[in-house]
Amino acid sequence: MYIESQDELVSFVQRAASSSLLAIDTEFLREKTYYAKLCLLQIATDDEVVIIDPLAVSDITALAPLLVDERIVKIFHAGHQDLELLYRNVGVLPSPVFDTQIAAALLGHTQQIGYGSLVGALCGVRIKKADSFTDWSHRPLSDSQIQYAGEDVVYLPKIYATMKRRLEEKGRLEWLRNDFAELSDPSRYEVDERERFRRLKHVSSLSRCQMAAAREMAAWREAAARERNIPRKWVLSDEQIVEACKREPRTIDDLFMVRGMRERLNVRDARTIISRVASAMNAPASTWPDSGNPSKSEPNVDMQVDLMMAIVRMRARENDIAIPTLASHDDLTKIARGYCDDVEILRGWRRELIGAELLDLLNGRIALSVENGSVRVDRF
Repeated sequence: MYIESQDELVSFVQRAASSSLLAIDTEFLREKTYYAKLCLLQIATDDEVVIIDPLAVSDITALAPLLVDERIVKIFHAGHQDLELLYRNVGVLPSPVFDTQIAAALLGHTQQIGYGSLVGALCGVRIKKADSFTDWSHRPLSDSQIQYAGEDVVYLPKIYATMKRRLEEKGRLEWLRNDFAELSDPSRYEVDERERFRRLKHVSSLSRCQMAAAREMAAWREAAARERNIPRKWVLSDEQIVEACKREPRTIDDLFMVRGMRERLNVRDARTIISRVASAMNAPASTWPDSGNPSKSEPNVDMQVDLMMAIVRMRARENDIAIPTLASHDDLTKIARGYCDDVEILRGWRRELIGAELLDLLNGRIALSVENGSVRVDRF
């Protein structure tokens, strides 16, 4: 059913209130705006599939009661962007949620398996992708576009039922409780302007002083892009920010030495940036940010990570879990460097399955050897 009036939307909300689940997907555009533009919302219930046109209905927030109803499981596949869009457009974050991509990694699939591959593996259906790069803001939508949009949710209830059963059989459904709860945490979708510099391309090439400058420039860019609702790169590119900060600019002329900067910035904005950058570079070194990343070559750390990875690979294979889901390289590096706070592998089911064992390895309580071509763990 294609919904393009408020009355139809309200009627659907009333019907869906008795459903045990909502399978949800969105279509959006982000190429020309800071905020993604919600263009379509697809929902499957126990009984029907609807395609909601948020450009036609007058108040999409009518969906809010469904999304926060704790009796209804909200199912997504790789749902971070969908959840972000719902949070911004409907004003609430769905709860409880079940993400089939996250769950798949605990059932022997690759960590970032695509929806089409999952449908093929669990439903035996091959989805056509003819409309995957369509302009979803264009109206009217064609029949093939509407069919494509519906296919993005129609198989999710069956996938959810199959996954839930298999997870329960393996005793792993409870493992996902915290992972799924975090998806409904508003802090995941709130941008910290002061931390955006860490995502700049090649930011690791900067000194700490230069990073302080980059922190200020990236924060200014974030605010400017949000205020104008345009992509960040339309304000300043990552390359321009990093190149400017390498020069440690203290005057507008220094800033405009970077190619294309003069065309992107007016004098007023350039003055603001220079003022913030100069203040950051003149501040005590203790206020300059750390890169947050280990150096590329730390012999002792690299050796420990290699040893831990041997155990990770073995336990991942034994438990049929994707390696990156069990333990990320960043987490292993943090542990090797002595940081054990706020490390995912040392929390919940990951700690029980392998985290505690890795700590034992680093503390000399277990040793590794090779026997018949396989890794052997000996405990002292």
